[in-house]
Amino acid sequence: MAKPVDPFALHACELLSCVGPCVPKRMFGGWGISTDGMNIAIIAWDTLFLKTNAETEPQWLAAGGRPFVYEFKGKTGRLHYHTPPDEALESPALMLPWARLALEAAVAARKPRRKAR
Repeated sequence: MAKPVDPFALHACELLSCVGPCVPKRMFGGWGISTDGMNIAIIAWDTLFLKTNAETEPQWLAAGGRPFVYEFKGKTGRLHYHTPPDEALESPALMLPWARLALEAAVAARKPRRKAR
């Protein structure tokens, strides 16, 4: 029997639904949130992190976003995910610009890379 979806994961899906229907999925002890088959957010340590990339990261950092950093086998790793501003957690309308940036990063990651000749 599948575990019930965490209330915070459901809340995050509601906040991010402004960019499309969101699906929460258990992932490494937390949650992954996807829309249209693309992962746009993760929840780890009861914190929502949205997908970023090198082009969008400066906007996240300027807004006070914290990067997703983890420890594994004594080493520190980092994924392209950042926290949205605290006020964005209050409503889908306030989350909209951040959800769009996350979707933009997910779409960019999905595009096939050109092969070097």
